[in-house]
Amino acid sequence: MHSRILLRQLLLSFVLVLGWVCNGGAVPVSIPHGTIELVVETASIQPGHSFNAGLNFHLEPGWHIYWINPGDAGEPPRVTWRLPTGISARPISWPVPKALPAFSDMDFGYQDQVLLLVPMMASAGVGVAPTDIAADVKLIVCREVCIPGKAQVELSVPVTSRAGAPNLSVLELFNAAKKQLPRAAPTAWKFKAAGQKDSFRLTGALGHPIKKAFFFPLESSQIENAAPQMVQPTTAGFAMTLKKSAQLLKPIGYLKGVLLVEGTAYAITAPVQ
Repeated sequence: MHSRILLRQLLLSFVLVLGWVCNGGAVPVSIPHGTIELVVETASIQPGHSFNAGLNFHLEPGWHIYWINPGDAGEPPRVTWRLPTGISARPISWPVPKALPAFSDMDFGYQDQVLLLVPMMASAGVGVAPTDIAADVKLIVCREVCIPGKAQVELSVPVTSRAGAPNLSVLELFNAAKKQLPRAAPTAWKFKAAGQKDSFRLTGALGHPIKKAFFFPLESSQIENAAPQMVQPTTAGFAMTLKKSAQLLKPIGYLKGVLLVEGTAYAITAPVQ
């Protein structure tokens, strides 16, 4: 009888450890209509080197969280890091959002699953020992209604003197997330915008005609997010009409954002003339 109890306890411990390994050490935490977990791309951290962490969101069907520019409603996740001495976090690397119609408005955000990449740096003075990475996250989750939420996520990661091997349990997750980041536009491409009475005329010289494109503005209250973006192909690229936001009360020097063209997203900056 005693041996059966011992065997049962050993099997339970094995299952718990296996679950911990399959999650890369992460424990999903509940948020309104979904979960969030903290993951790290490498199995360990090396002093004096950078590494990638990530906030992995899983959302129930139809619900979404927001991009850095949320569009007409909501706000992006706000993260306060709790890091040991010698570990620092850089701003989130935002993947390309989706345009999400909401009645007469337009939101910019993410549905289903998204990994928000966070580049981090370990200083040369970080001690070789397990270290805890933690964050307090505040967010808004929306469908027909919006629900505020918050979560605390944490993860213990070894610090070793050797380069960290890939964390195989989340390797595909990070590789997929990197493909969702906007690319730098080729240096040969040229963009400019002309400010008109009620609109901006954004033009791009890409070397060939473009029939379809969509612009996600990085800053809020510059364009009417829900207004149609009229695209006209030109011999060298395109000309796009963007309706000005009614909340734009003064001239701007640049239109910055993400341009989705031919299935690929590019980070662009267009001076406004």
